Parts: sequence; structure tokens; C-alpha cells
Amino acid sequence: MSNINTSHEKYDEPKLMDGGNYIREGRDSAKSTCLIFSPRDTDEVGALGRYLQLFANHKVNLLHIESRSSLRQMDAYEFMVECAPGGNLGDAIESLQEQSSYFSIISRNHKDNMGTVPWFPRRMRDLDKFANQILSYGSELDSDHPGFTDPVYRARRKYFADIAYNYKHGEPIPKVIYTAEEVATWGVVFRKLTQMYPKFACKEHNHVFPLLIENCGYRDDNIPQLEDISQFLKDCTGFTLRPVAGLLSSRDFLAGLAFRVFHSTQYIRHGSQPLYTPEPDVCHEILGHVPLFADPAFAQFAQVIGLASLGAPDDYIEKLATCFWFTVEFGLCRQNGELKAYGAGLLSSFGELEYSLSDKPELRPFDPAKTALQKYPITEYQPVYFVAEDFEDAKEKMIKFAQTIPRKFGVRYDPYTQSINIIDSKHQIEDLVDNVNQEVQILMDALRKLKQ
Repeated sequence: MSNINTSHEKYDEPKLMDGGNYIREGRDSAKSTCLIFSPRDTDEVGALGRYLQLFANHKVNLLHIESRSSLRQMDAYEFMVECAPGGNLGDAIESLQEQSSYFSIISRNHKDNMGTVPWFPRRMRDLDKFANQILSYGSELDSDHPGFTDPVYRARRKYFADIAYNYKHGEPIPKVIYTAEEVATWGVVFRKLTQMYPKFACKEHNHVFPLLIENCGYRDDNIPQLEDISQFLKDCTGFTLRPVAGLLSSRDFLAGLAFRVFHSTQYIRHGSQPLYTPEPDVCHEILGHVPLFADPAFAQFAQVIGLASLGAPDDYIEKLATCFWFTVEFGLCRQNGELKAYGAGLLSSFGELEYSLSDKPELRPFDPAKTALQKYPITEYQPVYFVAEDFEDAKEKMIKFAQTIPRKFGVRYDPYTQSINIIDSKHQIEDLVDNVNQEVQILMDALRKLKQ
């Protein structure tokens, strides 16, 4: 198998724009189109040369080329090429289809290219493309933001945004030296919320939190580092953190969950209002989200949402994002006859945490098909919350809901290669069934030994 990167593209550096700290986005590299195909003649890898000439004839520039053994056909090869916008791509695709035994198109421009699959990352390193896909940059503040008129705070937000913008897969997350004011703000939030967790938080959150104190430096006088937390989560459930420069689209954010990657901010809210933040900050991420990502059942539930999003139509992305909002962000569950919070938006907000478990909001049972249609405010307390019986029940419901998403293929995360397998052939399914049978035999053998 060869892995040939033919890209000579240089991304634009972040640029400070006149009049503020807003940093212009770099070039949108993911506007490219990915083609996956197998040649009709399966006798040699050298067949790739003929296809490269085909692209050259149609003036289509290739950013990336990969070749590997096919998962769909015995003794066959499979190629993936990433095509830059421009040239006679339509004619190249038509010629390629005629010469291929298998052919698939994955494109960001799926609305304009009907019949193609919306682009999604195939390998974990593809998440690097999201750095240039942000909807707004982390240093741009609205006029009503507590830090809008604070030049020191705005400079710090730019610092954190630049760290995330320049981060690449496989690198350690840069360590941040937080200022005394930032640590003081963290301390106020940490002390207030940790007083409330024993009463209001779900048992899974309360079980993991002492481990974060012991292993990751969770203290009221220390803001933990994302890299330390990421390593801890990886040991627990395989989840990792990745710094994010700004707001991602729902499609891109959910795609990260399919790889058990959570895009996390690293900055902290403004010190003038330590118990309020208009956007997710490091308090929200590592106090609200992180503890649950260390729980195996919850981690699997989050990944199910991510996998369901890959290649899904836009309207279903919106539905999945809504389900995420009412579960991972603002979910409630029942434990020992009592309501408990597991959503990060609740576990990082002392006011809404108390409100959500009062008699004021409306409570409904979690049902993805119905939950996905519920409208919600983003700047005030939720009038409606959805209650899950437990994470296993929520996961099973999400799996069934995902089966209603119109896709002509299945997806599976391969933890060995940290990649997504597109399942669209009988041969692949047969291989997966064999693998499952082997796993079942291992479990049966272990069960017999326990009975001895």
C-alpha cells in the first residue's frame, strides 16, 4: 500500500484585520471533491498511472492520492483522490466511472452536485481541515460581551485562537500559562459548581470527578491543561480533546465525535462576570463535558451521534445537532428515582443546574424522533428538558433513529487505523460478521473459564 501526498497547497496564515482582533479565516481547503474508486482491471497497482493521466487530460489538479487493498473486492485495489476545484471535473468523473468497478463521490458541494455524498473525514488527520472551516473566530467578540472593551482580554482570546488555528493532528496540545486573573475566575466557578455536584450531578459525573482531581490537576487554584486531560480520557474511553479556534458547523463538530474527538475551547470567560459566559469556555468544556467522556457508556452514546452524522443530508444534521443539544449539552436522567443532570450546559452553569431540577421547566421523555424537532433558545434557560432513563437506553434509541437517515451505505469506526470504513458491499459485511464471530468466541471462552 502506498500513501502519496501530492499537495503543494499553502494555507493562508491567520491575518489580523483592521479595527479589532478578528482573524480572517484561511482558505477553505475542504471545498475539494474526494473520489473513491476501484479499477476494472485488478492485476496491478500500476493502473493508477492511467487514471492520473485522465485527470491531467481534463486539467484537474489533485491535492492528495492514496492507494490500498480494496475492502470491497477480493484481490483488488482501491484509490482515493482529492481533487481541487476547477478543471473539467465533471468530464473526468464521467470517464472515471466508465473505467471503474466501484465509484463514489464525497463532496462539500453536495447541494450543487446532486447524487454525491456530503463530505466527511475518513481519517482522524482529516480533522485538520476543520481549522479553516470555522464559522466565527474565537477572538471576535460581540459588543455586549463582558470582554469587548478589555484590550488585555481580547489579546488573550487571540492568543488562544491562534494556538487552536495552528494545531495539527498528532501534536501535543500546547501548554498554556494562565494568568493570575484567569485562575481566580476559574476558582470562583470551580468552588461554586463542586459544591453543587454531589446533589445535582449524575452518578457517572460524580464518580469520575475525583479521578480528574487526582490525575489531571483539577483544583480551585489551577486550570487543568487540555493535553493532560486528553491523555486521561484516552486511557479511559479512547476519547481525546482537540483545541478549536472558533465555532464549527454542526456537521464538522459532530464528525469529530465519530472519531471520539471532542473539539474544546481553551480560553476562559471574562473575570468581571465569573458566573456568566455567552459562549462555551474552558470551564464549560472541562467541568461540564470532560467527566462524562470518561464514562464508557456515555462515550459510546456520543460516538453514535457522530457516526450517524457522516454523509447525512443537511436536514438530518440539524436533527442530530438538536438531539446533541438536548442530551450531551442539556440532558437529564433518572437515577434511583431522582432526576440528575448529565448535560454539560447544566453542569457548568450553577443557575441553570438548579433551575433544571426544579418544578419550573417542562420535562419530556427522550425520544430522538420527537426531540430532534424541538426548538430551543441559546441565550436563556431551556423551557423544555428531555429525560433519558440511562445512557444505554439513550444509545439504543439513537441507533434506531440513525437507521432512518437516508444513506446508501453504513459507516464503522476502525480503532486500529483511526479511520472510517464506508460499508457498501456484501464482501465487507461478510468480513465484519466473521470478526464479530471471533469476538463472540473469545467472550464465550472467557465465560466458560469463569464457570470453572
